Amino acid sequence: MISRSLCNAVIFSVCLGAGCAGLCGSANGQGVSAPAPASGGAAPANRPGEANYLKPDSTRMLSPNDGISMTVYEEDELATKTIIDKNGMVMLPLLGQVKISPMTIGQATARIQELYDKDYLVNPRVNLIVEHFAERRFAVLGQVQRPGNFEVPQNESMNLLEAIAIAGGYTRLGAPSKVSVRRVENGSPKVFHLDAGEMSKDPSKKPFEVLPDDIITVGERTF
Repeated sequence: MISRSLCNAVIFSVCLGAGCAGLCGSANGQGVSAPAPASGGAAPANRPGEANYLKPDSTRMLSPNDGISMTVYEEDELATKTIIDKNGMVMLPLLGQVKISPMTIGQATARIQELYDKDYLVNPRVNLIVEHFAERRFAVLGQVQRPGNFEVPQNESMNLLEAIAIAGGYTRLGAPSKVSVRRVENGSPKVFHLDAGEMSKDPSKKPFEVLPDDIITVGERTF
């Protein structure tokens, strides 16, 4: 026969085990359960096209003859494609003429959003995309193997040594120390006199960047 004390001990152990299981199950449930959703149900998905907005950290400036397209979230009638004119302006629905050059794509997007938000829309979401960049050409003249006009690759920079290489390099009469670059800055012509030979000897130095419409001339060496 089982004694009363033994029976009580067994009952106490069973109850204690059941209590622990309940407590442990409760604790485990708290650790793995997802937080309750906010009012309105599940978190909203990204808005259509939202992931495609261009980041404002691009440093390339928009320029005349660049082609752009613009959309505004949930405002289909405002979608447009246009080309930046020589004054850096584009024609946009409701806004009319807007100057976006010289600006980065991020700066231009922010400017357009600001204008729509000011007078027409509440919290507009503008998506601005460059459809195509204008041709960016430069010329290399003088003592190079293939003088002529060349195009800067899209989305890339071009330095002086690369530009001379694209033109076939120097002729036997070419003088690397007698290179000039002519460009227009703020409406006025400016000429840089450069020593390409010294540049090639010290690759740690920042190379001279070639800009669209630059005219590079390689002089003739003297004997």
